[in-house]
Amino acid sequence: MDLAALETFLAVVNSGSFSRAAEILHRTQPAVSIAVRKLEEDLGQPLVVRGSRELKLTDAGRLLVDSTERMLNLREQLRRSIADLGQMRRGQLSLGANESSIHAVLPTLALYRRRYPDIPIAVHRTFSRDVPREVLNYRLDLGVISFVPQESNLEAIEFARDDLALVVHPGHRFARSRRVEITDLGEETFIAHIVESPYRRQVIQLFARHHTALNRMVELPTIDSIKRFVQMEMGVAIVPRMCVGLEIERGALVALNVPQLKISRHLYLIHRNDHQLPHAAKALVDLLAETPASQEAVRSSAPRHARRAVRQNS
Repeated sequence: MDLAALETFLAVVNSGSFSRAAEILHRTQPAVSIAVRKLEEDLGQPLVVRGSRELKLTDAGRLLVDSTERMLNLREQLRRSIADLGQMRRGQLSLGANESSIHAVLPTLALYRRRYPDIPIAVHRTFSRDVPREVLNYRLDLGVISFVPQESNLEAIEFARDDLALVVHPGHRFARSRRVEITDLGEETFIAHIVESPYRRQVIQLFARHHTALNRMVELPTIDSIKRFVQMEMGVAIVPRMCVGLEIERGALVALNVPQLKISRHLYLIHRNDHQLPHAAKALVDLLAETPASQEAVRSSAPRHARRAVRQNS
C-alpha cells in the first residue's frame, strides 16, 4: 500500500473535503480523488460515502484512518530513531572478551559510558578462540582477543600490550628476592587457570625447555579465584599482569622478577571489515583510537597504543 496515497486519504479526512485536501497538498482535486479511489480498489472496499454533502467515512474508511495514523506515526518514530542512532542517543553495543582481556578495554568502556550514557553495553564472556566466529556470525559487534585472527574479513586493531607475571604471597620465601631463576621454581605449587590458551602452552613449553617441573597441583576456573588462592598461601601463579596490578600495588601480592619469563600479550579489538559497523560499535573503535596507551588497567612494562589496523590474511 502506497504511503503517499494514505497521506492523501488522511488529508481528505482531516480537511473534510477533497478540494481542501488538494489545496493543502498542492495537488489537483482529480489527482486527490484518483489516489483515494486507488486505495479503495486495493482494499476492495469504499472508504467514503459518495453523494453526501459532507464527507462521511464508511466503516472501512474509519478503520483505515486509525491504521494510517499509526503507520505514519511509526514512520516518523523510525525517522527519529535513525537520526538518534547517528547522534548516539540510541542503539546498543555488544562486545565479546575472555576473563582477562576485558581488563584492558575497561578504561575505554568507562570513557564510552561517560560520552554516550544512553547506549547500553553488553560484554559477553567468551573464550578467545570463539570470539572471531561470534563476530563473523553477527552475534557480537566487536571482540577483544590476544592474537591476530586468520580470517581475512576480520580486522584487528592492537590497542594494548601486557605481559605475564609470576605472583606470590607477600610472606613467600621469594617475595623479597630481587631476582628468581626459573630453575628455582621446580619445588613450587602452581595455581593454574583450567582454561586452555596459547599462553598456557607457552608457559608449559618454557618450563620444559629449562628442565624444570611445573607442578600444577590446583587448577581453578577464574583469575579471581587464582588470585585469592595465592593470597591464602596455597601456591604461586602466572597470570596476566593487568589482572593483578591492583593487588601488587596494594601489597596483597608480589610479582617476582623472573628473567626467563618474558611472555608478552598483544591485545586486539576485532571487527568485521566487510560491511559498515553499527554506530555504537564504530564509536568505541573511534574512541579507542584517541585513548592514550597508558591505560591504568594495563600495567605493562611497555604498553602501546596502536592506531594502525593490523590485518592478516590466511
